[in-house]
Amino acid sequence: MKNLIIYAHPNSGSLNHFFKQTILENLQESNQEIEVRDLYEINFNPVLSLNDMSGQRMGKVADEVKTEQDFITWADRIIFVYPIWWTGMPAIMKGYIDRVFSYGFAYRYDQGIQKGLLTGKKAIIVNSHGKSNAEYEAMGMDKALALTSDTGIFKYCGFEIEQHFYFDKADSASAESIEDWKDQIEMAFNFSDEASVV
Repeated sequence: MKNLIIYAHPNSGSLNHFFKQTILENLQESNQEIEVRDLYEINFNPVLSLNDMSGQRMGKVADEVKTEQDFITWADRIIFVYPIWWTGMPAIMKGYIDRVFSYGFAYRYDQGIQKGLLTGKKAIIVNSHGKSNAEYEAMGMDKALALTSDTGIFKYCGFEIEQHFYFDKADSASAESIEDWKDQIEMAFNFSDEASVV
């Protein structure tokens, strides 16, 4: 399987970096093809410009956007790793989606009916956040996040979501919690990889 990891966190000592490395090592052990796009490392420009907007409708995108689209086209599975900040994605990840998931590439409208164009591709999303899952559930934030990201972005574009992890209280995580999260990630990849072979 061809795996593309799209990663957004500036700190190499972060939990998200640990998650990314766990995924990377797991995929390497199973001899799968892997590409990693560290958005901070490649200094991806997240600002959707007027040129971007006018070009998208004509099927024209900037070279740096085309590069990212080529990686997505190549991949069978895309793994998104990023923290939840202010109840959403980091700006660099949102800007990546604004620019790369462009009209005619990730979606289009046929006679007024929206159609996702990334069908056949799987997605796994790994998020961390500071509040507890119980707090998010109590305020409805869990449903809001699922609606705005899973439904509003990933499914909208045609992805099949294999798993979406929300690792909570990440700013005060215990060693036991981190080890449990690592186990959950590894189990998800082992299960999905075995299923894809059957």
